[in-house]
Amino acid sequence: MVADQVAHLSHLNARDTTLVFASRAPQADIARLQQSMGWQDIPWFTVTDSFDSDFGVDEWHGTNVFYRDDDGHIFRTYFINNRGDEQMGGTCNYLDITPLGRQELWEDSPEGYSQTTTYKWWNWHDSYVDGAPPDKRWVEVSDAGEKAFREPSACCGKKE
Repeated sequence: MVADQVAHLSHLNARDTTLVFASRAPQADIARLQQSMGWQDIPWFTVTDSFDSDFGVDEWHGTNVFYRDDDGHIFRTYFINNRGDEQMGGTCNYLDITPLGRQELWEDSPEGYSQTTTYKWWNWHDSYVDGAPPDKRWVEVSDAGEKAFREPSACCGKKE
């Protein structure tokens, strides 16, 4: 169920974040399920050691967040399991549990980490290109939505 509601991973990747699944199923079974369900874009690994029990999700599901620093050190920064991770699946849900969050100006990020204007990094999933601005169509949609939010009279004929 969790895999069936995951948003397009390109949105996470645009924030230098990724999502992977790990389970005890053999790779052949995982690949068969991924193919039949259309989940080929989700990296999925087979656990062959105590990784799942070491991180509190043996025989059940859970969400761990790991952070790799510039020196290659890996830290576990977040964990939620059981009923707590059933609502996961959306891009913002995942980004909000990572140490760097959405990487937008309103957040308190560590010095040296880039941040962008809220919503202005969003793009159509097939339009992310390293170093390129968001697709012009997306900017127009985003600007119109933001204007309607900030200036209710600009939308739908409503007057203040």
